[in-house]
Amino acid sequence: MSAPSTNVEKQSKRHRPAIWGMAAVGVFAAVLFFAYLANLAAQGNEPGEEAGTAAPSVATDG
Repeated sequence: MSAPSTNVEKQSKRHRPAIWGMAAVGVFAAVLFFAYLANLAAQGNEPGEEAGTAAPSVATDG
């Protein structure tokens, strides 16, 4: 079965704002993702660098 009256031009015109909205959300998500990756790269550890904070050392006699 097919739709009784299919007007592709009219349907594409009606769906255009929704398609633009979905494209805008995709672009926004991509920008956020790359900003997150850049932030991780900027704060990353160098090779040989200790991760986190060092625990205080305990002096023992002996």
